[in-house]
Parts: sequence; structure tokens; C-alpha cells
Amino acid sequence: MNDAAPAPTPAPRRARLRAPELVGKGGWLNTGGKDLNLAELRGRIVILDFWTFCCINCLHVLDELRELEEKHRDTVVIIGVHSPKFVHEAEHAAVVDAVERYEVHHPVLDDPELATWKQYAVRAWPTLVVIDPEGYIVAQHAGEGHAHAIARLVEELEAEHEAKGTLRRGDGPYVAPEPVATDLRFPGKALLLPSGNLLVSDSTRHQLVELGPDGESVVRRVGSGERGFGPDAFSEPQGLALLPDGTVVVADTVNHALRRFDPATGAVETVAGTGRQWWQGSPTSGPALEVDLSSPWDVAWWRGRVWIAMAGVHQLWTWDPETGTVAVSAGTTSEGLHDGPALEAWLAQPSGLAAAGERLWIADSENSALRYVEPEGEGGEGYAVRTAVGTGLFDFGHRDGDAAQALLQHPLGVTALPDGSVAVCDTYNHALRRFDPATGQVSTLATDLREPSDAVLAGEDIVVVESARHRLTRLRLPEEAVRVDAVAHRTQRAATEVAPGTLRLDVVFQAPTGQKLDTRYGPSTRLLVSSTPPELLVGGEGTGTDLFRELALNPEVTEGVLHVSAMAASCDDDPANEYPACHVHQQDWGVPVTVTPDGATRLPLVLAGMDA
Repeated sequence: MNDAAPAPTPAPRRARLRAPELVGKGGWLNTGGKDLNLAELRGRIVILDFWTFCCINCLHVLDELRELEEKHRDTVVIIGVHSPKFVHEAEHAAVVDAVERYEVHHPVLDDPELATWKQYAVRAWPTLVVIDPEGYIVAQHAGEGHAHAIARLVEELEAEHEAKGTLRRGDGPYVAPEPVATDLRFPGKALLLPSGNLLVSDSTRHQLVELGPDGESVVRRVGSGERGFGPDAFSEPQGLALLPDGTVVVADTVNHALRRFDPATGAVETVAGTGRQWWQGSPTSGPALEVDLSSPWDVAWWRGRVWIAMAGVHQLWTWDPETGTVAVSAGTTSEGLHDGPALEAWLAQPSGLAAAGERLWIADSENSALRYVEPEGEGGEGYAVRTAVGTGLFDFGHRDGDAAQALLQHPLGVTALPDGSVAVCDTYNHALRRFDPATGQVSTLATDLREPSDAVLAGEDIVVVESARHRLTRLRLPEEAVRVDAVAHRTQRAATEVAPGTLRLDVVFQAPTGQKLDTRYGPSTRLLVSSTPPELLVGGEGTGTDLFRELALNPEVTEGVLHVSAMAASCDDDPANEYPACHVHQQDWGVPVTVTPDGATRLPLVLAGMDA
């Protein structure tokens, strides 16, 4: 009998790639004014979170990382690398606001020119990169659902480098900024109550605030002010809608739920959602309290139901208070701009809703578009999605005139006006815009607002939620438009050069240690490919179960965008466990490409792991 302890299981071999230095023209936030570099972080496990504050998936990842950040605070340093999509997101003051708005409690590098993004060859928001205590990249993950895998990797790295003597424990470099006293802090949406008071979702303080008719005097606060999901707690609430019975439906965004608030009694109850985030494969209809939701951002009462801007999955859902059920009503979960029958249309992070007769207007934020739903078909039982202003994910700006060429920049709010026109809170242009369906013209009503996110009519005035000024601003609806010089932009991400002909698409996915692909009920992976314009691809589009695809590029189309959506499900690899824990990893990429003779013939997109 040998009483010697068994030899320890050797750590898995990993690729050794030195991490590039962290560089950003905007400098550092949450460090007390100190610049950081990788050399001084040696001995710590560093997780880089490449994010941009417009991106709902990035906000999901911020929430996924909170538990990891707390549990491993003495060995792990999370660094946000802010990499902007929109021009407004490249403004340093806007990044400062976003870091406070979303309660980012780790250092953030402001990288407005995407210098570090390019050094790490990042292709998507969000992307997580893990650097070991010796300064080498050991993993990369794109999209959501990777927190469990990174937590497992962190534990492996802690054990490995503790044994080697290369792990350094201690306090991290995070320095909290000084709090600022204001009645509201990054308010999201507002609602005019029958009493004449205004109800506001005070998103960063996790409360509802009732203000007097002046929009300034605080009447009462609803909620403890602490992030939570109890009867006296919210988590970054946004949209508000008045129901016929006088109660208010609240889009409790980060709780992935709808709550109902009764202004008469002050009571709050949950009416839809479980508190868990919806993932591919989860039910999309059923009893409202049993179905997961995903970042509901706004709500509106229209045609006998509450319509929900489900920003987290690029869809519209509905809640029927009579039957107590929810269902998908528009969108496929694919992110983009595609009109047609509601359940075939593509949306991109819908964030504002307004009912007006036979139309439900949508602020489709990532498309920088104004869109609407209207009844279609015999008896008006079906619905269709149409676009009034906007062309897609990568074109934005501030341009008035004919709707076909007008431009917005990440609008979050929309308000129906008495004359049949629509006011748009053009958030990243700091403006209030107007679209007139009768003339097809877009104009600007007001400028010098700061990230307006909603507006409500109050008599002859319009009250605008100036989110980044932490206040409501009352404006008289102007009779004439403001003159604004036209500005057009395209996303500053560099296009990937690809060769004409056959392009090999590889989505790289490596199951976390101790897990395997879940094939108990069929294929555990999914790959969906399309393009803008559709003519870019002459072969390879559509849905399949392999994470690779041979794409055929049209030689007559020289540029466009490849839309790639990938999903993989992995479960604990333990034959003795009848009910293994399973996890879904998913990401959508929009990859701008330029077709050139010297371009690449392979396009690797890392979902999880390292590209060999």
C-alpha cells in the first residue's frame, strides 16, 4: 500500500501570447488620477472588458462580472476598455457619465481612437480578455454568458500561480469617485400622472421619484434606493406606462422584469419576469411570472396590451394583464434593420415606445432609427414593422430633411404629438427631433439638451428628461425648426479586408474546463449568417449547427457587413450527475468587410478560447 499523496493534476497547457500595453487617448477613470500599466499589475489576474456604453450586451456583462469582481477582489483586477461605436461615445465627459450611470466599480481606460481595441484584434462588443499574472493572454471571450467560465479559469490561475509564487494578493487600483448630490441621478423615463404630477424612473438610484407639476419638487420616492428585487427595490428601472386602471407598469430593466406600481397605495408587485435573463432556447411565451425577460427598456399601452421594448434581445414582447401571459410580438433576436411581418422583422435594441392611434412608434436605438408597428392582414390581427427614418447599424449623424436621407444618433425616446407628428429624443445628438408622417420630413426642435432619453406632453409644453443633466427640462413646443448643419457618420471600426471568392468563417469555441458541449437533445451549437447588402453573399447565408461555414462572396460587391450570430451550450462533464449545470454562450457580430484581392481568406471570430 502506498500512502503517498497522489500527484497533483497538471494545469492545462495554454497558449503564450504577451499582452499588449493599455493605451487610450482619453486616459484613466476610477484610479484617483493615476495612469495604469500592465507591468505594475504583474502578479494579478487581469480581465479586460472591451465595452461601449450604448451596447446592451456590454451592460449585461457588467452585471455578470459583479459577483466575480467581489469574490476575487484580492487577486483579480477588472479593467474596462471603453471602445466607442458612436461619435458621442468618444467624448470623454460622456464616458465619465456612463461609468457612474452604470455603477462601474473598477478602473476604466477611455480609448476613443480604438488603439487598444486594435492591438488586441477585438471584433465585437463586448469582448473579455484574460491576462495571467505573468502578463500573458490566456483566454478571450466575445458576447455574454461567460462569467462561469472565467470564474473557473480564475480559480485555476490562482492555484497555478500561487504554487509558482507568481500570484500577488492585495487591494486593487480602483478609487471610487466622490458622490454628487442631486435630486435625480441619470433619470431614464417620465410619465404624467392623472394628478398632474410627474413620475420619473431615477435609474442610477434604483428608484421611482414623483415630482410636482413643476418637475422639480420631490413629492415622494418609491424604492429603497439599493439595487434589489424585493417589494421595495428596483434595479436600474427605465420605462413607465399608465394602465387604464390607474396603476403604472415599470420596466425594471436590470431585474429583467415588469413591476406594477399603484400610486394610490404605493404598493409595488412583480407582474412579469422571473428576475433571470432570457437566453436562446428559453420559452418565449406563457405565464408572465414563469417566463424570463431580457432588459425591458420601455413599455406602452397599445391595443389592449402592454408592449415591451425588449432591448436585450432586439424584440418587442407583449404582456396581457387579463390573461397574465407574455409573448413575443415582433423581432427574431437578430440585430439589424429589416422590415416586414412583425415576427420576421429585425430590430436593434429598441429603447423607446409611443402609442398613437394605429401606430406604435419605436426608437430603435442601435439602428439610429425611428420605426413603427402597425396592424396588417385580414381583420388587423397581424402586425408589420416599418421604418420611417434610418438605414441600419453603421450609419448615423444629424441630418434634417427628407426622411429617406435624414440621420439620427442612438435615439432612446419617442413621443406622439397632438398634430400626428412624432418627437424623437435623439440622445447622442443631444437634440429633440421631429418626424412628420404627412410630409415625410425630419426637423430639429431643440438642441443643447444633454442625452435626452424621454419626453412627455404637459399641456402646451413638452417635458424632456435630460438624463446626463439629472433633471427634467420644460420646453414650449416650437412652431419653427432649429437650423442645424448636417453631419453624417459611419462607425469608425476599420473594415476587415477579405479576398473575393470563398471565405472560411470559423467561430472559435472551447468549452470551459470541466465542461463539454451539451448534445443530449441534439446539436448544441447554432450559427446564423447574413449580410448587408444581401447581394454581398451568393452562398453560405442562413442557419446551421456547425460553428464554421464556407461563404461565397459576390465579386461585384466591394464592401458590406457580415452579420454573424453564434450560440453554444456547454454542461458539466460528469456522467454521474443526472442534472448537470449548463450554460449558454452567445454573441452577435456585425463585421464590416472590404473585398480586395489581397484580403484574407479566413475570418476567425472568437466566441470563447483562443484562435490557434
